[in-house]
Amino acid sequence: MDIRTIREQAFAMPFTNPAFPRGPYRFINREFFIISYRTDPDRLRAVVPEPLQITSPIVNFEFIRMPDSTGFGDYTESGQVIPVTLDGVAGNYTHAMYLNDHPPIAGGRELWGFPKKLATPRLNVHTDTLVGELDYGPVRIAEATMGYKHRALDGAAIRQGMAATPNFLLKIIPHVDGTARICELVRFYLQDVTVHGAWSGPSSLALFPHALAPVADLPVLEVIEARHIVADLTLALGDVVYDYLK
Repeated sequence: MDIRTIREQAFAMPFTNPAFPRGPYRFINREFFIISYRTDPDRLRAVVPEPLQITSPIVNFEFIRMPDSTGFGDYTESGQVIPVTLDGVAGNYTHAMYLNDHPPIAGGRELWGFPKKLATPRLNVHTDTLVGELDYGPVRIAEATMGYKHRALDGAAIRQGMAATPNFLLKIIPHVDGTARICELVRFYLQDVTVHGAWSGPSSLALFPHALAPVADLPVLEVIEARHIVADLTLALGDVVYDYLK
């Protein structure tokens, strides 16, 4: 294999059989269960990187079921997303993500900088209740419930919010000597969004301590609302909005 071939064909590791394919990455019938809750503002400020700013002590805990994902297959993920602003524009910062499928873990970390770790999230309907569960190894770290489709939400407004809102990630890739080779604030958007339905209902959320999956470090002080959304969308690639090494 010559140098020119490597330069022209290198995409992801391993070189001859990358862990994930090139995009675009389309998701069909992607199911979101999002619980918004109030947390400790000091703890929230400690984990949101500048130049992002928080305007209120709110966290969105998400369970996302993805049965049909281009290149990534069928999987579920869960994590914490924090509403932020950058230069006065409202967006979302992804603080933690846990999922059960290697290709989107590798692709998410390498391409965008998603903070993904291997775990076991589940999103199911049990009789009259939407139930989200997240286990790290054998240990339960999150449980959420919502009354199933109690109140319909405005699908057009949900779609507009999903498509127009910037999303931010802190991408870190180390050098071979252990120092940071890449340390960037990355922005991405959701594209070609079609909302099939959106609902709300009474909800609950419980988080439990874990040394390596510290979701409970942003404690639940009050549940604000919950949303259940089913949509098709494309996960767009990103751009760098701040380089911490320059």
